Amino acid sequence: MKILKFGGTSVGSADRMKKLLDIINPSDTQIVVLSAVSGTTNSLVEISNQLLKQDKTQALKLIETLKNQYNQLIAELFDKTEFLEQGKEVVDYHFDFLTALSNDLFTQVEEKVVLAQGELLSTTLYHIYLKSINVKSVLLPALDFMKIDEDNEPVISFTTEKLSKIIESYPTDNFFITQGFICRNSFGEVDNLRRGGSDYTASLIGAAIMAEEVQIWTDIDGMHNNDPRIVKGTQPIAQLSFDEAAELAYFGAKILHPQSVFPAQRFKIPVRLLNTMEPQAKGTLITHESEKGKIKSIAAKDGITVIKIQSSRMLLAYGFLRRVFEVFERYKTPIDMITTSEVAVSLTIDFTDNLEQIVKELHDFGSVEVEENKTIVCVVGDFGVEKHGYAARVLDALKHIPVRMISYGGSHYNISVLISTVDKTEALRSLHNRLFD
Repeated sequence: MKILKFGGTSVGSADRMKKLLDIINPSDTQIVVLSAVSGTTNSLVEISNQLLKQDKTQALKLIETLKNQYNQLIAELFDKTEFLEQGKEVVDYHFDFLTALSNDLFTQVEEKVVLAQGELLSTTLYHIYLKSINVKSVLLPALDFMKIDEDNEPVISFTTEKLSKIIESYPTDNFFITQGFICRNSFGEVDNLRRGGSDYTASLIGAAIMAEEVQIWTDIDGMHNNDPRIVKGTQPIAQLSFDEAAELAYFGAKILHPQSVFPAQRFKIPVRLLNTMEPQAKGTLITHESEKGKIKSIAAKDGITVIKIQSSRMLLAYGFLRRVFEVFERYKTPIDMITTSEVAVSLTIDFTDNLEQIVKELHDFGSVEVEENKTIVCVVGDFGVEKHGYAARVLDALKHIPVRMISYGGSHYNISVLISTVDKTEALRSLHNRLFD
């Protein structure tokens, strides 16, 4: 069985929904995971924000606007009156539900229920569309088999148990549709996977049922060897290891969330990144295999803040770094890069909501300097300890650009440098010319 996930742009219009059958072979054994229609989740977030602010009037306006968009969608999706009526019933049901929520106390619990409506709409409408053209499919409610625990971590064993039984109850069916992103939490409430959304769902399902392959269909033909918005002549990467893909995803390759393929990696399920708009393109295959001694790609992550702590108490002291890291732990702020000397430590963060409180506590250790508007540029490939020359090539390409920090050796798969964001474009182009051209 294969798992095929289609993102919001792939189901962003009636025409694109119809064209999915240019990719999906209904005779194959598969589970198709759908995201919400493009733009829907953002609208639902805004509706939730207005309801949390108790601005019922504005919330109802937004609900009506979104409903009109869906009425237009079903008018284009269904040719026969019978199925248009079924589509209208679905749209009315979900938007009547949203309207009813505006009359009650609205909390973060209800907010997650609101966010789930996008995937519930897209999958139900697509299921009805398939019926309208006599293509048999089974709609599987993700809320019946997707679950997270009290730490918001997916429970794969639960998915394996529940989903396997559900599929077994349809012995003559092979085409299944389900929702990405949504799940239930440990209290049984409607919740979501947050990180990686529908990609994460596809990877989890693939791992749970030991699928043959997970396919992530988006509007980009796989991961590229640089940012095509900035650098001309980039190329799709034919093959990546899971570790290389995770490095690229974390450091700026938006096509994939860094944690979304971890379940597939754990159970050795190949993941293929493909382009809905160009189905014939080969895309990118992600497996456990790594092409030895090869530079694969360059990525960049903006919005980085540097914090430097300088203190003579670091000299020959133990436990100093632990106490520094505990400050970031208390404020649930991850650290990206770190460099140390005998009397100073510099580190980077991209989550700055608690920056003021963090800096205040760090002053207890010594002097503190903060620099903003930085970018991490990451070169990804196979950089095993026995290899040589890669760092020199990277730094040679950046010799005309001020480099604030360098990270090399923490992973076999990346060399990272920290620069000012104003230098990012020049850095990406210079690295591309030096490493690929």
